[in-house]
Formats: sequence, structure tokens, C-alpha cells
Amino acid sequence: MSLIKRFSDRLTELAPAGCYVALRVGFSYPAEELNRLPEAWVQHYTAHGLVVHDPVMKWAYAHTGTTTWDRIGVEDPRGVLKEARRHGLRHGAVTSVLFPDDQGRRSYGNFVRSDRPFSAVEMHELLAIVTQLHKAGAPPRKLTRAETEALRLQANGLRLKQISAELDISMSAVKARLANAKRKLGAQTPSQAASIARSRGVI
Repeated sequence: MSLIKRFSDRLTELAPAGCYVALRVGFSYPAEELNRLPEAWVQHYTAHGLVVHDPVMKWAYAHTGTTTWDRIGVEDPRGVLKEARRHGLRHGAVTSVLFPDDQGRRSYGNFVRSDRPFSAVEMHELLAIVTQLHKAGAPPRKLTRAETEALRLQANGLRLKQISAELDISMSAVKARLANAKRKLGAQTPSQAASIARSRGVI
């Protein structure tokens, strides 16, 4: 079970009207996401292309930390938040996490209640959860250049013998590099290691 799924029940408790969490978003797509927003709102939001007008998204990409929808301070000429309230999404909070060495990969969360505003304690917990999820997805810093290169070649479909020839090293050395990369990435199989490395921008 992924870490984000382990937190999903707690996030639902904190944001019973819905939530959306995007982890380590690169150029356009998150490495992992959790969407528990109401389906009717998701369909309306998508059909009307509201993402480019959403003040919550604008805040998330321009700031770090956490705030409530009513304190965002971003203009909403298309009335996205008004539309959200019509769908029962009355009280919102947003969190955004980005560290200097993240190579632009940001994580953020949008959380909603229909009954009352979020408390300061709840806001702090939401930010702590998104921060923990963000850190958990960080690329391992101890992966060596040699391990990365061997993993990249394997991900590109080369067999051990071909990687050995390409890098001009023995097959046992290739196996050792791939085994180390797999261990550092917490993967069970070589293909899983390549998938994790690719999603984290390692290869």
C-alpha cells in the first residue's frame, strides 16, 4: 500500500466534503495523486476548464505553506470558488510544499468541508501530511551515477549482457549496480525500480 493511501482515511476525516492531493508534480503530471472530490464537481470543473482559472491552483503554484480559501488573496473573476460552494464545497484549505532541491517538483493539497471552517490545528496537520508525503517521494540522494546509468539502460530495454557491453563492465558488476539501485529505491523488482526512478525524475 502506498503512503498516500495509508493517509487517505485520515484526510477524509479532516476534509469530509472532499480532497485532492498531487505529489511531486513535474511539468504537468503528479507522480501520485489522491482525488476524493465529489464526482459532480470534478465533472463540472473539467468540462468548464476551471483549472486555469482556479485561484486555489494559482495560490498553490505561487506559494508554500497553507491557507484557507477565504484568505487566498487571489482574484477569482470566473467565480470558481462560488461555483464550488454551489456544489457544497463551502470551506476550503490549500497546502503547497516545495523545497530548494526539489528540481521544481511541487506537492499540494486542496481540502474541503461543508460544515465549518478548518481549525488551525487541522490546517497544521494537513500541511504536515502533505509535507511527509512529499518527502517520502523524494529521489534518493545516495544513488550513484553508475547505478543510475545501469538502471536507465535496463529501463530502456537492454539486457544484462548488453548493459555490460555498453558500460564496459562485467555482468556481475551490472547486477551489483542494479541490486543497489533497487534496494535504495525500495523496489521489489528491477521493473519496479525503473518505474519508481522514472516517476521521481531519477532517470
